[in-house]
Amino acid sequence: MTANSTAPSEQDQSQNPHQYGRPARIATVERITAETQVKCTVNLDGTGQGVIDTGVPFLDHMIDQIKRHGLFDLDIKCTGDTFIDDHHSVEDTGITLGQAFNKALGDKKGIRRYGHFYAPLDESLSRAVVDLSGRPGLHMEIPFTRSHVGNFDVDLFSEFFYGLVNHSWMTVHLDNLKGKNSHHQIESTFKAFARALRMACEYDERALNTLPSTKEAF
Repeated sequence: MTANSTAPSEQDQSQNPHQYGRPARIATVERITAETQVKCTVNLDGTGQGVIDTGVPFLDHMIDQIKRHGLFDLDIKCTGDTFIDDHHSVEDTGITLGQAFNKALGDKKGIRRYGHFYAPLDESLSRAVVDLSGRPGLHMEIPFTRSHVGNFDVDLFSEFFYGLVNHSWMTVHLDNLKGKNSHHQIESTFKAFARALRMACEYDERALNTLPSTKEAF
């Protein structure tokens, strides 16, 4: 992983899986198609470090919210056909990141499974609810006030999350409850998602040796 210096207070916030008798939750996935080449490494128990380079600057900025607010270490490199448009790079980055999260979660024993968070950003307020259920499903209600943020087509926002959710096998509800600025609508949603996912991935000290499911399986 690529790491920068980290303040002690940030380091103290990360969980050490070994203290719970669990293996390190680190995974690397590389996905190569005729349209993109994406490599992603994720450490679920990190401190929010890493380098994001998708070739789509606004997406880099949004994934940085997942990295920093989720306290996940993330390194992502995508080389894609952005000379056509950003669609393939955005979608394939979501797919690869989802595969990496799913691989890093392993058997999911001892995790909280559920997470939720409300994140404000100025006039915008967004809510994210996450269930690491093993059943992919994305439910979004984002009333965008414009079609683009800079050069970024807001339609690609959902393409990223569909890729991530479908390949990480999680259920996610994303709602922008208030908002007039599309940049704020998207960023507050990413921040809420990051915090909710962080909560869902964390270990539950009261249930470390069990799967968080009455089915006893995912």
